[in-house]
Amino acid sequence: MNSNEMSSLGMINGYAPDDALRLPAATEALIGRRAAVLGSSYRLFYEEPVHFVRGEGVWLYDADGAAYLDVYNNVASLGHAQPDVVAAVSRQSATLNTHTRYLDETILDYAEALLETLPDALGRVIFTCTGSEANDLAYRVARSHTGATGVIVTALAYHGVTDAVSQFSPSLGANVPLGAHVRTVAAPDAYHAPDVDVGKRLAADVRSAIDDMARHGIKPAMMICDTIFSSDGIFSHPPGFLRDAVEAVRDAGGLFVADEVQPGFGRTGEAMWGFERHGIVPDIVTAGKPMGNGQPIAGLFARPEIVDAFGHKARYFNTFGGNPVSCAAGRAVLQVIQRDGLIENARMVGDYLRQELRRLAQEDDRLGDIRGVGLFTGAEMVVSGGNRRPDGDLALRLVNDLRRNKVLISASGPAANVLKIRPPIIFGTDHVDHFISVFDNVLKGSR
Repeated sequence: MNSNEMSSLGMINGYAPDDALRLPAATEALIGRRAAVLGSSYRLFYEEPVHFVRGEGVWLYDADGAAYLDVYNNVASLGHAQPDVVAAVSRQSATLNTHTRYLDETILDYAEALLETLPDALGRVIFTCTGSEANDLAYRVARSHTGATGVIVTALAYHGVTDAVSQFSPSLGANVPLGAHVRTVAAPDAYHAPDVDVGKRLAADVRSAIDDMARHGIKPAMMICDTIFSSDGIFSHPPGFLRDAVEAVRDAGGLFVADEVQPGFGRTGEAMWGFERHGIVPDIVTAGKPMGNGQPIAGLFARPEIVDAFGHKARYFNTFGGNPVSCAAGRAVLQVIQRDGLIENARMVGDYLRQELRRLAQEDDRLGDIRGVGLFTGAEMVVSGGNRRPDGDLALRLVNDLRRNKVLISASGPAANVLKIRPPIIFGTDHVDHFISVFDNVLKGSR
């Protein structure tokens, strides 16, 4: 299966049983057990799946004790088995875990601490368990507030897997159809259109999408975007390019929802939240994976007048959303980010990473573009010769060769040719050096 076929299925970097190499007997046995009991929608990373039994910091360890450098994981954003988070979860688990229909200080302490990191206009929190649930709720709130149904997303966006959200997650592939109320716009790709003002083009595309909705009797409820455009291929620059598009959707009566599951919690290295780089205040912000460093917690932050009006009309209750154990984990995550200066660490180490990748690009023109911000980097692989033609097959080969050399990354973009480099935000320059050394050898070996 080639990279374009993988991309169309929404699983760029996956194990394909029909194409499998001969795997160790123990690995084949585990894959067989999965196939026997788990639903067929599950997928495994890498041509040769890997079995991890332990994690610590930026390292994952397989069943033989071999260490793999994790340059991809934003679930354990502070690193695996982070001691402060483990301690907070252990204490709270041994004390109390219940739902939000009882009074408890833990959720309030966490909510107050979270709101301190956000613009004053965003004054309410509703907790969920997953980013999918948070985006599903955002859509319900937007529909309630606007009386409209239309959604605008970028062409390869991913926002979750609930029925409603999958309808505006085009990266899930052709077998998960978009809703009739959904319109897509091109991602803000400055590399393949260097002479275009990406902000003005994005705003024009949003206005065209709104006009097309109107022709079909649809009004926009919201535009939602991941402010690092992770699935589209990672687009971060220039800062501020989102402003005109946000203004366009608001002029049409819709809301702007910033999906911060990927860029939030300090990953951009410039601020706590990715949208801050664009000088805008969203109507709704959603967050997920990094909030609990592995605990299932996510949430929605919104302008009070929007979310309170929804709450007066509709009851929303999520049994495990905002439970004390997950909130204790979340509070510990915030404290570690602030105590250890991890936003600045993401900026400094991310700059160094891209500097080193650009050094390699001077020697190999297949590294066509190095872009990103903080500890979120995209390295676009192209056909040699300077024509910027995407090479998804090369990217997929590099991802799997890195895995064989015990370094974990993935890929994204419409041609599956953008290496997605997104390590825990505790990553250091020594980890960058290790990654660059292995990547350089793998890149040279791919000729």
